[in-house]
Amino acid sequence: MTTKTRASPGRRWALLGVALAVYLGVGGLLVVALASLGRPGPAGGGAIFGERVAVVELEGLIVDVEELIRELRGHRDNPAVRAVVIRINSPGGVVAPTQELHAALKRVHDAGKPVVASLGAVAASGGYYVAVAADRIYADPGTLTGSIGVIMQMASLHELLKKVGVDYVIVKAGEYKDIGSFARPMTPDERRMLQALLDDVHGQFIAAVVAGRKLERADVLRFADGRIVSGSQAKDLRMVDALGGLEEAIEGAATLAGLPKPPRVVGPRRKFSVIDLLRNELGLGGFGAFRGSLPLFKTPLYLMD
Repeated sequence: MTTKTRASPGRRWALLGVALAVYLGVGGLLVVALASLGRPGPAGGGAIFGERVAVVELEGLIVDVEELIRELRGHRDNPAVRAVVIRINSPGGVVAPTQELHAALKRVHDAGKPVVASLGAVAASGGYYVAVAADRIYADPGTLTGSIGVIMQMASLHELLKKVGVDYVIVKAGEYKDIGSFARPMTPDERRMLQALLDDVHGQFIAAVVAGRKLERADVLRFADGRIVSGSQAKDLRMVDALGGLEEAIEGAATLAGLPKPPRVVGPRRKFSVIDLLRNELGLGGFGAFRGSLPLFKTPLYLMD
């Protein structure tokens, strides 16, 4: 014998009413949250999730910065982010990507959000170029920084080629098209041309330091000769503002943005990489070294220690 129980019409309507109320409540909260993200609070941030400091990371050789620039753009356009800290561990890199990253940080600053640089173990040459876009720079006493200079490295193998009987033939249209060729000696005219190129980019580097650090050009020229300095030496030279690590930099950013301390923090994006995982597990450091050395075959200008 089977007994069937049917809910009364009144009970069904009651359950339907509860479900509708829950649905409308969740939808209302979602609408309020989205509206809060787009509406600045008293200090310009989102009201529900709170204003915060975003941290981004610059690690290794500066070659491809598109992903980091996209990350900075996202923080620049997010009203909940009130300040940005860039943690730099880099010996430098190629000139143009370094300047693009420098410009991206300036755009964050121009949007009314303080930018603070935190220098890690090494923030030299292009790493320091990026840092001078910040409103304030922190370095550890033992940080290696400075190295304000430009370098172009090319091999000269023409004597070796002669010894092994190799004749390297070049067909070109344009007098300087094969400038820097490893198969022949560099002419004095070519050396003067390349030196003028490096001097021009070096001048751009110096100008960025003068503008970013608000120093006299004569003062910058005293240490803009490619030398490496420690964090404490950089403090004495006014290359950095204060000694301290990432935590001090975050608190400094909160102070500039008018946020309570300790502030809420948005951590850096971390992309999972199977290659990096294998390299770390197997100790295959050569993968990264080879990847970083590939641009050398194109002989670019380097802002690099």
